[in-house]
Amino acid sequence: MTPLQFEQQHQQEWLELQALLSQLHKSLRGRSREGKPIAGERVAALYRRACEQLALARARAYPAYLIDRLEQLTADGHQLIYQRSEFGYEKLKRMVGVEFPRAVRAHSAYVWLALAVFAIPTLVLGFLVYFRPELILSVVDTYTAQSFEQMYSKSAAAIGHNRAADTDWQMFGFYIRNNIGISFRCFAGGLFAGLGSLFFLAFNGAYTGAIGGYLTQKGLGETFYSFVVTHSAFELTAIVLSGAAGLRLGHALLVPGRYTRLQSLVRASKESTVIIYGVVAFLLIAASIEAFWSSARWIPPLMKYAVAALVWTAVISYLTLQGRGAR
Repeated sequence: MTPLQFEQQHQQEWLELQALLSQLHKSLRGRSREGKPIAGERVAALYRRACEQLALARARAYPAYLIDRLEQLTADGHQLIYQRSEFGYEKLKRMVGVEFPRAVRAHSAYVWLALAVFAIPTLVLGFLVYFRPELILSVVDTYTAQSFEQMYSKSAAAIGHNRAADTDWQMFGFYIRNNIGISFRCFAGGLFAGLGSLFFLAFNGAYTGAIGGYLTQKGLGETFYSFVVTHSAFELTAIVLSGAAGLRLGHALLVPGRYTRLQSLVRASKESTVIIYGVVAFLLIAASIEAFWSSARWIPPLMKYAVAALVWTAVISYLTLQGRGAR
C-alpha cells in the first residue's frame, strides 16, 4: 500500500477523531455550545486505531508529513483522554484549594500517628532537660548547646542566626536546605517498612524538645518561643505530614493486600505525591517567615504570639476544612 492509499483509506477516521477531540477540549474548559453528547467509546476506539496506524506508518517508513500528522493526533488524544494537561494556573489552583488538604484528610490515620510519634518525645525530653539540664549533653555536644544559647540570647542582633550565615537571605537558604532535608528523611524512611519514618520523627521531636527545655531552663524561653511560634505552624506541620507520607509507604510494603509489594508501593507513592507537593510549599513559607519575621528583633514578642495564633488557626482550618464539597 502506498502512502497516498494509506492516507485516503484512513482520512475520514482521522478527521472524525480530530473533530471529537476538539469537542472534548471545549467541553473540558466549559466552552462547548453543542448539545450532542461526546461518544467516549468512539473517541477511545479511534484513538487506539490512530496509534496502530502510527506504528504501521513508522514501520513502513512513510513520508515525514504523514507520520507528523499521526503523532500530533495521537499526542492530542493521549493528553485529553488521560487529562494530563500542562501544570498551569487552574491545575495549581485545584491542587492548593482541593487536592492537598483532601489528601491530608484521606491519610488522617497516618497523620495522627506521625503527630504522636513526633509530639510525645518533644514533650518528654522538654520536661526532662528542663528539670535536669545536664541531659542536654545526651542530645548535643557542649559546643552546640553554647551556640544555641548565643543564638537566642537577649544580646543577639538577630534571633536564630548561626555563625555560618549572617544575613536574613543566607538564613533563608539555610532554613530551606535544613528543613527539606529533615522532611525528606522522614518521608524516604518509609521505604524501610516505615521504621525510618518513625525514627526520624521521634529523633527530631526529641531534639526539638531538648533544645526547648534547655533554653527555657536558661531563662531564654521568651526569645526562643517568640522565634519559633509563628513559622512552626508550617514547619512542624510539614515534618509531620512528611512522616505520615512515609508511614503510608511503609504500610504499603508491609500490607500490600491483593497487589504485589511493588504495585502497592507505586500506588502509595502516587497517593503521597500530592502531600509532598504541599509539604514543599509549607517549607518555603516557613523558611520565609523564619528568616524575615521570626528573627526580627524590632517586633515585640506579644505581636509575634498574636500573629502566630492567627497563622496556626489558618493552617489547621485549611487542612481540616478546605476543599470539602468540591468536585
